[in-house]
Parts: sequence; structure tokens; C-alpha cells
Amino acid sequence: MEENKIIGLVHLYVLNLLSDNLPEGMYFHNINHTQEVVSAALEIADACHCTPMQLEVIILAAWFHDSGYIKAYVNHEDFSKAIAEDFLEKQNYPEEMVGQVLTCIEATRFPQNPKSPEANILADADMYHFTKPDYPSYEQRLRKEFANQLNKVYKDSEWDKINYNLLRNHAYFTPYGRDVLQKFKELNIERLEKKLM
Repeated sequence: MEENKIIGLVHLYVLNLLSDNLPEGMYFHNINHTQEVVSAALEIADACHCTPMQLEVIILAAWFHDSGYIKAYVNHEDFSKAIAEDFLEKQNYPEEMVGQVLTCIEATRFPQNPKSPEANILADADMYHFTKPDYPSYEQRLRKEFANQLNKVYKDSEWDKINYNLLRNHAYFTPYGRDVLQKFKELNIERLEKKLM
């Protein structure tokens, strides 16, 4: 997809915002994660045959979804929505579409509860890393981030159990998520199952 004007502006704005303002110790929720979510959102949206307008809303929300980490760790989604709303309103972005972007961002709050087809796509894109062959490196970065940001320290066995339950209890919302991504996630569930035996 060629970047249109508003997506191009948001892309640059969020990259600068995160690189200048993210706190130290963001081993998981960083620029790489945002870029990977944008990429996953494009893949899922394509499989779901989104309209150009739907795609625009999803990609804008994907860029903004974790921008609130520059303000707070807990409930960062509230700040992400405020940052997105402020920026998009200054660009005279249509009010109704701003609302749709905010709905998508809200869908990334855990536990996920998306309220629109676009939000379903972003929710799935945010958990795309569950499917990756190198998932262990993602969960270890998150573990390190929790220790750094929340002072939550886990024993190996505890952390494995948390991850296993997280992946087992998680469900994708889009047909693509259920038909394609789920199969790859199952491989990581099996790997964790073996560790817990």
C-alpha cells in the first residue's frame, strides 16, 4: 500500500514521538513493536478485504496505539487515544473517522474487547507476535520490561505458566486470525506445554 498523506504524516510523527520520548527500559513496547503491528495490520486487513477507508483507519490506529507509553505505563491506551485525537483534529481529519481510530486503539487494551471490524483487525495485529517462530525472544523482552517498568519479577516456571495461559486463553477476532494465525500460535502453545511438563 502506498502511504497516503495523512498516514505519511502520522508515520513520521509517531516515529519521532517514540524515539524522543519513550522511557528507558521499553524492551517490548518500542518502535519495533509499533512497526510490526502496522505491518501485521496491513497483512490482516488485506486478507479481510478492507476498503481503502477502513484500511486508513486501521493503519492510523496501529501507528498511534502505543504512543501513550510516553506518558504512562498503566492505562497507556487513554493517552494513546488523546495523542491520536489531538494530532488528527489538528490535521482536520473527519470527526467520524477520528472516532473510528479511537475505537481501534481502545481494542488493544487488555483484555481485548474490539467493537468494530476495524478494531478486530488491530486487536489481532497487536497479538501477532504470538505466532512468531521466535516468540520466546518476545516474551523474554516483555518479562524484562515488566521487571523494569512495574517491578514485577517472575521465576522462570511462573513466567512460562503465565505465557502458556495467556496463549491458551487468547482468541483471534478476524477469520484470518482464526484460520491462519491460530495455527502458528498453537506451535508456541505446544512449545510452552513441553517446558511445563
